[in-house]
Amino acid sequence: MKKIGITGGIGSGKTYVSKVFDSLGIPVFNADTEAKKLMSSSSELIQSIKYEFGNDIFDDYILNTKKLASLVFSDTEKLRKLNSLVHPIVRQEFLRWQVKKKSTYVIKEAAILFESDSYKGLDAVICVTAPINLRIDRVKLRDGYSYREIKNRIENQISQEEKENLSDYIIVNVGVKSLLPQILRIHQL
Repeated sequence: MKKIGITGGIGSGKTYVSKVFDSLGIPVFNADTEAKKLMSSSSELIQSIKYEFGNDIFDDYILNTKKLASLVFSDTEKLRKLNSLVHPIVRQEFLRWQVKKKSTYVIKEAAILFESDSYKGLDAVICVTAPINLRIDRVKLRDGYSYREIKNRIENQISQEEKENLSDYIIVNVGVKSLLPQILRIHQL
């Protein structure tokens, strides 16, 4: 079974593209969603996060995501530390998940696929891309983040151009009508 990664900058539409693959019957593992689950359910990870960021980062086993985001997206070293705690556990979870799937290939969606070395062991990577202004507008609408919060997140990821250069396939997401032919072309390979 092949393992295909999907990545792209914040607001590029990688989750939407993953949902289209899912509707085609392809199992999708959303690494970002799994990371959030694990940060609230894995006692090992919870203890590590408390050790690094303080006990008050959790409130009765509920991670204060806003507080954590404000810490890590303003300090690259703290972000690196958090990623070094979370991503090995997410990688293990993906391996457990994918062996249970019956499909010609599976999708692993991750915003920081290259930054976390999560691309290693994958057979190919798809990069979803969109113009920066469109991405910012999507995130403002979707999450209600300020322009500065969005820029901080963008600045903590490798550039869109670098992601494209490292990827095997590129899907340009400037509108729903143009997406399906691009996805089907990859799906039929």
